[in-house]
Amino acid sequence: MSFKLWGRHTSVRVLKVIQALHELGIEYRLILSSATMGPDGSVERGNQPYGVVSTPEYAAMNPNRRVPTIDDDGFVLWEANSIVEYLGMKYDPELFYGNDAYIFGSASRWLGFEEHNLNAPQREVAFQVLRYPEDKRDPEKLAAARRRLNEEFAKIESQLGKTEYIAADRWTMGDIAIGIRVHRWILVEGERPDMPNMMRYYDKIKTRPAFASVADPSYHTEG
Repeated sequence: MSFKLWGRHTSVRVLKVIQALHELGIEYRLILSSATMGPDGSVERGNQPYGVVSTPEYAAMNPNRRVPTIDDDGFVLWEANSIVEYLGMKYDPELFYGNDAYIFGSASRWLGFEEHNLNAPQREVAFQVLRYPEDKRDPEKLAAARRRLNEEFAKIESQLGKTEYIAADRWTMGDIAIGIRVHRWILVEGERPDMPNMMRYYDKIKTRPAFASVADPSYHTEG
C-alpha cells in the first residue's frame, strides 16, 4: 500500500486525516505511533506508549516527533490541517472546497479555528476527565476548560445560524475538523448549553459514510 499514516485513533489530529482519506476513498496503512498513548491507554496511567515517534527514522520525516505524518507514495507531510488541505487539493478539490478559492479560504479558516480555539480546552477536559487518575485531577482547571469550550462552541453555534455547514451552505473540509470536535464534545460532556444549530449540524454530519471512520466512541472517551 503506497499511502502510509503514522498516528493513533485517540488523536483528533489523526482522526482528521483518517476521515479525509475515507472521504476520498484512499486506502492507507495506519502505523500506530505515539509518545503519550498505547494499546492500554495513556502514559499518565502508567501504560506503555506505541512509540515510533522517538526513533531517528521518524524524526527524519517529522522533526517535531508528533503525529500525524503521512507518506503519499514518497511525498512526506506532517501537520494535520496541512495534510487535509493537501489531500483535498490533490485528489478532489471539488469535494473538499468546491474548487473555489473563497470557499477554500473559509474552510481553511475553520480548520485553523479548531486547532487554535478548541484543541487546548478540549484536551484539558480529556486529561482531567479521562486520562489523569482521580488523585491528579484539578477541578479548577477542568471548570476553566469547560467554560472556554462553551465560549468557543457558542461561536460555532452562531456561524451555523448563518450557513448550513461551517464554511458554506455545502460540506467542505472544514467540517471534518469541526464535526469531529462536536462529536467528541457530545460524547464526553453530558451537560452542555442548548445549541440547536449545532445539533442540527451534528445530525447531518454524522450521516456521512466517511464519518463512521472517526465515530467510534472509544476513540474519544478512552484514555
